[in-house]
Amino acid sequence: MTETAPLTSAARTRDTAPPEQRTPPRSTGTPPHRSTGLLGGLLRTARPKQWVKNVLVVAAPAAAGELFSVRALTQLALVFALFTACAAAVYLINDARDAEADRAHPTKRHRPVAAGQVPVPVAHAVGGALAVLAPAAAAWLSSPQVAAVLVAYLAMQLAYCVSLKHVLVVDLVVVTTGFLMRAMVGGLALGIPLSRWFLITTGFGALFMVSAKRYSEAVQMAGGAGATRALLTEYTTGYLRFVWQLAAGVAVLGYCLWALEEGGVPHTSVLPWRQLSVVAFILAILRYAVFADRGTAGEPEEVVLRDRALALIGVVWLAMYGLAVANW
Repeated sequence: MTETAPLTSAARTRDTAPPEQRTPPRSTGTPPHRSTGLLGGLLRTARPKQWVKNVLVVAAPAAAGELFSVRALTQLALVFALFTACAAAVYLINDARDAEADRAHPTKRHRPVAAGQVPVPVAHAVGGALAVLAPAAAAWLSSPQVAAVLVAYLAMQLAYCVSLKHVLVVDLVVVTTGFLMRAMVGGLALGIPLSRWFLITTGFGALFMVSAKRYSEAVQMAGGAGATRALLTEYTTGYLRFVWQLAAGVAVLGYCLWALEEGGVPHTSVLPWRQLSVVAFILAILRYAVFADRGTAGEPEEVVLRDRALALIGVVWLAMYGLAVANW
C-alpha cells in the first residue's frame, strides 16, 4: 500500500468546505478574452484601437473646406470603412504568418491567432477576403483612384510584413507612406486637388511621429525594457533623434509656406487666421517633441489623447485652421 501525503490545512479546508465556499482554482494563465469566441478574436486581431489612424481620411477635404456636405460625409464614411477593412486584412495576414513566432513572445502570445482563439487558416481566409473585397467595393462605390490607393496600400503593407520591416530606413518610409495614403484618399474620393504644401506637411508630419515612436522604443530598449522590433538594434538613438527633428522642421516649414504664400490673407475675416494658425501648429509640434525627447512617444494615440495641454493646443489649432479655410 502506498502512502498518501497528508493534506495541508489549507487543502483540507478547500476540499471539505461547501462548494460555494471553496477557493476557486488558480488561473492557468489563459487570457480572459478567450471566451469571446471566434468573432471576438477576429475583432481583436483587427486592432480596433488603431482605427483612429483612419480618421486622417478627412484631412484633404477639411483642408479644402469641403467637409460638411452630405456627399462628402457619405464618401468619407465609406472610405474610412474600406481603409479600416484593408488595415484589418493586413493585421490578420500578419498575425497568421507570425503565429509560431508570436507564441514564444511574452506578450504577443496572447494575440488571438497565436493563442489559438482564431485558427491560422481562418485568419488567412478572412484577411484575404477583406483584401479583395475592399478595393473592389471602392472601385464600385467610390472611384478607381481610391481603389488604386487601397491596392497600393495592401501591397506595400504586405511587403512590409514579409521583408521591408527588416530594411533600415525603408521601414520608416513605408509606415510614413501609409499615413500619407490615408490623408490623400479622402481628397481622391471627392475629386479634390492635393496641394504640394498639404503633401509636404502631412508627409513629414507623419515621419515626425513615426520616427519619434521608433526613437522612444529604442530609448526604452536601451533602458532594459527589451526590443519590440528586431530592427531597432540596427538603429542608433542619435540617428532616430536626427530623423524626427529633421521631419519636424520640414513639416513646420511646409505649413508656414502654405500659411504665408501670396494670396493667403483672407479679406473677409477680421483676423488673419491662416497666419495665426502657424503659432498653434508650432506649439503642437513643440509639445509633442517633449514626449519624443523623453522617449515616451511610443504610443502616439495615447500621447495625443491623454495630454491635456496638447489636446487644448490641438483644439485651438483646429478652430484657427477651420476659420482660415472658411475665409479662404
